[in-house]
This record gives sequence, structure tokens and C-alpha cells, in this order.
Amino acid sequence: MNSTRSLLVVLGLAASAASAANAAEVQVAVAANFTAPMQQIAADFEKDTGHKAQLIFGSTGKFYAQIKNAAPFEVLLAADDETPAKLIKEGGAVAGSQFTYAVGKLVLWSAKPGLVDDKGAVLRKPEIAHVSYANPKLAPYGAAAVEALKALGVFDAVQPKLVQAETITQAFQFVVSGNAEIGFVALSQVYKDGKIGEGSAWIVPANLYSQIRQDAVILDKGKSNAAATELVKYLKLDKAKAVIRSYGYDL
Repeated sequence: MNSTRSLLVVLGLAASAASAANAAEVQVAVAANFTAPMQQIAADFEKDTGHKAQLIFGSTGKFYAQIKNAAPFEVLLAADDETPAKLIKEGGAVAGSQFTYAVGKLVLWSAKPGLVDDKGAVLRKPEIAHVSYANPKLAPYGAAAVEALKALGVFDAVQPKLVQAETITQAFQFVVSGNAEIGFVALSQVYKDGKIGEGSAWIVPANLYSQIRQDAVILDKGKSNAAATELVKYLKLDKAKAVIRSYGYDL
């Protein structure tokens, strides 16, 4: 090996060592609907920055309760904009760090092709015995489902058929497993690269429910963690935004 090549190798190893020394880890509480895009973003984040994001998925309501009980989360990616604002007001999150990373969309979905029509008329069919949705007290998508049913004038008729899940992930799994013929889920769970995957779906018109603004915030435990700050910055980059859009979210 010549001296020039030896020097380059040494410099490369030194740079790698420095990068590893500066790398940090951040604990991130992520709304369940954002599971797939955040897994992809976290992998890109680690590759591009050296920082590692440890992801925990669940309902926004439960995360709020856990954060208030001193859970070690450092960044929250909520399924609403109210919870981050509330945490800032209560002193549990960093003022000025809140921003909207995605605007979610509600969809009525079935694993069976052709079952769900393009106007949601399937909700009125007597042969539909079970309709899954997430707990509206814990999950904004569940609250949106209730709003949509009431706006359509079918809530009273559908209510006896509703199967409540703890999270939007569980609501989706109820349909996949056949425990519910149809269910209200997040578009991101059934959408990728410009199209709905398997099954049949109706994207619920946005005027039937309150806008689902999904906000991120740095929590009090993450205010001194460089990885927390860098992750929030990373979510605002075009690379991360492209991933978010690919799962059907608006920005």
C-alpha cells in the first residue's frame, strides 16, 4: 500500500470513529398510523446522520398518559396537534419545537376486493356485521371515524356493529383477520407509491371530519439530546417529506 493510500485509509477510519463518537440515540413515541413511513425515515436518518431513533408505536392518548408518568420518550410524533400543544403548555415539551409533519386521511377499507364502494354505501348494507375503528378517546382517527359516520347520518345504524380497537393498528388488524368485514383506518396503512394495495377502499371525503393535523414535538427529556434535535430537523427535509407523501399524507 503506498503512502497516499495509507493516509486516505487512516483519515477514513478517523472520520468513521469521530462520527460514531458523535452519534446519539433518541427515544421516539410514534402515532401508530405513522408506523411504516417512520420506519423508513428512521433507517434513512441513521444512515445519513449516524444517530439512531428507537421507535415505539401506539396511540397518542396513551403516549400522553405515559409521558405524564415520566416515560423516557424524547420526541413525540402525535396523531393530532392538540397533545403536543398541551404538553408544551404543561411544561412537558420544548416551546417552539412543535410543527406539523403530516396531515392524515381517513379511509374505509376491506381486505376483500370489490366490497367497499366509492361512496361508502357499504356501511348501509345489512350483511355487514362488524365495522372496526380505533378508540376515539385515544386515537384521533377513531374520533374522525365517529365524526364521519355522524356526518353521513348513519352513526345510529352502524353503532351496534362497531368494534373498538385500542389503536389504529389494531383496527386494521381486525379487518385483516376477518373479525370485521370493514374498518376505518389510516390511508397510510393501505396506500403506497400512489395507489391502494390489496382489498377495496373508500377515501373518506375530508369535509366529513376535522382535519387530522399530526404534529411532532421535542419532549422535555430530549431537550439536551442532539439526536432529538436532528430528528426533528430531518423530518422537515425533502427526503423525509417524499417518504411521507408516498404513504398518502398531505403536508
